[in-house]
Amino acid sequence: MTGELGQLALCLALALSFVQAFAGFNGASRGSARIMAMGRGAALGSFVFIGLAFATLMYAYVISDFSVWAVAENSHTAKPLIYKISGVWGNHEGSMLLWLLILSIYSAAIAMTQPTDHQANAELGSRALGVQALVAIAFLVFVLLTSNPFARLYPPPFEGNGLNPLLQDPGLAFHPPLLYLGYVGLSAAFSFAAAALLDKRNDAAWVRRARPFATAAWTALTLGIAAGSWWAYYTLGWGGFWFWDPVENASLMPWLIATALIHSMMATERTGAFKSWTLLLAITAFSFSLIGTFLVRSGVLNSVHSFANDPKRGLFILMILFVAITAPLVLFAWRAPKLTPGAPFDLASRETGILINNLLLTVAAATILTGTLYPLVLDATEGIKISVGPPYYAATVVPMLALLAMVMPLGPISLWRRSDLRAGLYALRYAFAAAVVALLAALAIVQPLSVLGLLAVMLGVWLIAGSVTDLARRAGSWRKLSFLPPGAWSVALAHAGLGVVALGVAGTAVWKSEAIAVLAPGQSMNIAGYSLRLDSTQRIEGPNYFADQASITVMSGGKTITVVHPEKRNYPVEQQVTTQSSIRTTVISDLYVVLADQRDGGGWVVRAYVNPLAPFIWLGALVMACGGFVALGGRIANRVRVARTSAAVSEPAE
Repeated sequence: MTGELGQLALCLALALSFVQAFAGFNGASRGSARIMAMGRGAALGSFVFIGLAFATLMYAYVISDFSVWAVAENSHTAKPLIYKISGVWGNHEGSMLLWLLILSIYSAAIAMTQPTDHQANAELGSRALGVQALVAIAFLVFVLLTSNPFARLYPPPFEGNGLNPLLQDPGLAFHPPLLYLGYVGLSAAFSFAAAALLDKRNDAAWVRRARPFATAAWTALTLGIAAGSWWAYYTLGWGGFWFWDPVENASLMPWLIATALIHSMMATERTGAFKSWTLLLAITAFSFSLIGTFLVRSGVLNSVHSFANDPKRGLFILMILFVAITAPLVLFAWRAPKLTPGAPFDLASRETGILINNLLLTVAAATILTGTLYPLVLDATEGIKISVGPPYYAATVVPMLALLAMVMPLGPISLWRRSDLRAGLYALRYAFAAAVVALLAALAIVQPLSVLGLLAVMLGVWLIAGSVTDLARRAGSWRKLSFLPPGAWSVALAHAGLGVVALGVAGTAVWKSEAIAVLAPGQSMNIAGYSLRLDSTQRIEGPNYFADQASITVMSGGKTITVVHPEKRNYPVEQQVTTQSSIRTTVISDLYVVLADQRDGGGWVVRAYVNPLAPFIWLGALVMACGGFVALGGRIANRVRVARTSAAVSEPAE
């Protein structure tokens, strides 16, 4: 009965979503608190039933119920429990149910945080819930009609087909949920923007409601992209962290737009600047998330990331995408003459820095979109197959991001509306000196010399030192750092984290060392000051695979440092072979070893890489995410403080 229970739960969630949409819009238009409360209750009920459906599907995976088609296609009794659980979203049907679950979580969060003491804000939140319901209805219908995760298989097989071995990894247990928390989280900002347009307003009220959701989505998307990059780094065995895969781009594009959105929201909420532009960014950010959903599930891409190869599903999502983009844009064009203009600001101001930030990020996202879609369009229209790879993005996107890094430290030290550019540059003199010192040190130490690598090192230190300078300037002394508001820390952490990422990218992309050799037991190879000796290989048995595992002694300066154990795994059920790299890290550098094919005579192909500063990529992403968490914590603490103050004021005097 698990399948029928899950199916019924989705149908009930669909019915409640219709109630949520009706009550959200009707209650706001009538100003009826009772009807708006009905919409909030429907949102919470929809969350409960979608959660029940998701739990039901997970239970089917855990007990290996092969009468459910999705379980039979993507699971196996020999799989470890963690991969049975993560296998729920390792396929199209289950991942769409996860998509709906997270959408319902955000809808429930909007409902639970909706103010009821202010009529205008209550109506804004009610309309936002109505928009969320429309999105939920579209995807619930899509799942029920084309991607039913509870479809039955009769007669059920004795054993399932298993899961793609590349997806049987702890990283894939966290990567998709984090990405979806980011992708789908942008729907909340989208819904509040659409609600503001329906309400004929573009003031800071909708921004205050939407900004925490946008920040949460950006933070989750940052962690999700970092987790996916780390997974690709240690699992795929090629020693790299990013390859501009179209599906990788599908996650990067909404992150860029979300970054621009957060900065624009900051200005709109603080000074009233960029009112209309912030609305457009909120619409665009979620639109890019839907574009990513289309690319992954339409069948137009062949990738380990992609989930579906059914053009009918792609057409359905394309229809949703078309309506979700065109409807709010038409509404925006209709309301534009009645929207209030943004507040003016001088050329030398923090708003100008945010404007430059927004332009560079949106143009970079558009450039990546062009590089992603152009080969697909050319193949569909003329049958010509081409690939747009790293050279295109290095020549177009990287210069824009470098220019962005140059101006980023100027933003936080500038004043709102009117600032003194000369004073700002003077305040950053020590940060600039640190960047120059880093450049000179790199010139003296690293080989070979690379202009791009040196520029990345200089910009990375410039961002880090600029963040430290901003904190020191605000605090006045080191003892007062703890008294700085969360907003100052969040900006500093986000900018410094990007600087750390820049250092990691420079080291890994420019100064990576690579060696390949065929080794028999007892033979050695050398790479970047390391000597690697293949001691032995042995056959080991895993829970659902067998592997050839090598023991390789790593030496430096004649001394043994460690022993690494790369593997070549064979999954009999899936009939696939994968590599399991072994990485020895010193925090500032990675030694990356891969066991490849066996050759006649007993030798093995061994590939080794030394990636300087590689850990900085993921360390920097964590620092950036910490900035998001600090910002969220600060806003939550502020709301709690305001609520307590309001409660204290409203208490009658004795």
